[in-house]
Amino acid sequence: MVTGGAGFIGSNFIHDMFGDPSFDGRIVNVDKLTYAGNLENLAGIDEKFGGRRYFFEKADIQDYGAVKAILGRYDIDTVVHFAAESHVDRSIHGPAEFILANIMGTFNLLECVREAWRDRGDVLFHHVSTDEVYGSLDDGGYFFETTPYDPKSPYSASKASSDHLVRAYHHTYGLPVTLSNYSNNYGPYQFPEKLIPLMILNMKNGKPLPVYGDGKNVRDWIYVSDHNRALRLIVTGGQTGETYNIGGENEWENIRLIHALCEKMAEATGEDAGRFRGLITYVKDRAGHDRRYAINCDKLKNDLGWRRVVDFDEGLARTVRWYLDNETWLNHILDGSYQNWIHLNYGGR
Repeated sequence: MVTGGAGFIGSNFIHDMFGDPSFDGRIVNVDKLTYAGNLENLAGIDEKFGGRRYFFEKADIQDYGAVKAILGRYDIDTVVHFAAESHVDRSIHGPAEFILANIMGTFNLLECVREAWRDRGDVLFHHVSTDEVYGSLDDGGYFFETTPYDPKSPYSASKASSDHLVRAYHHTYGLPVTLSNYSNNYGPYQFPEKLIPLMILNMKNGKPLPVYGDGKNVRDWIYVSDHNRALRLIVTGGQTGETYNIGGENEWENIRLIHALCEKMAEATGEDAGRFRGLITYVKDRAGHDRRYAINCDKLKNDLGWRRVVDFDEGLARTVRWYLDNETWLNHILDGSYQNWIHLNYGGR
């Protein structure tokens, strides 16, 4: 069972799993289909695998009865839990939904699998989390799996809480779990509220490129397929009860990243990069904006043999090209018609 499988990383995970010839299992995609859930992200999957190896269930992870029924109906033995409210700005302006979805939703999932699996040892609950739970770094140092938690936003606090719940269920009830904390993902199907797709969209439409503060906040970036390869390694070979950091070993100041995106857009469109750079606009900094994130992923590399495959230059070029080539998908996001389709086919959200 993949929770949040219609979102950005979850949908890419499903594509990647079915693209792996060594995977011959079934996937049940459980998604509430909030604003960032888009079944168009899974184009081709239902047509090729639906009814045999792929199943979609529109359900809220906070609904105990619905989750319990799904676990029983499909005899689920593995849960990969992506479902979460994830946009920091939204959490600042409306934290309640983050507390309900990220904390109570995870709690409900844990209770459901604890009852369904009881004392089974051939099962796994994998919890997907974020590097933001660790707080902010100065110029030196890295986040390790042992770094104390120090969340600074309602979003990161809600994810930190859910991480602690997952570990508590392992230690208290013996539930087989693994956890991962990842750095900033980018790639296809990312909702255009996040930095990279937002900048591509605004360049495409000649709109300002908003940069918080001085633009020198640093993030570690990883291409989504590299992240999902790490998840597959953790789910299939990780040690129960352990946490694995997933990082791109690829730090960029926000302003440098935006300049790089301007260059990639110029290469892809044949336009002058200077015109895109002229759209850069500095805006008031985000409240509680963490200065730097940087992940050490030696444990993942040494224990499970993971390595990054897609370098940043290639990944940015791929991402820019994808958003330019998938104008219909983007237009459906912008005009809301993807939600209208969901409403007609799945009774709204």
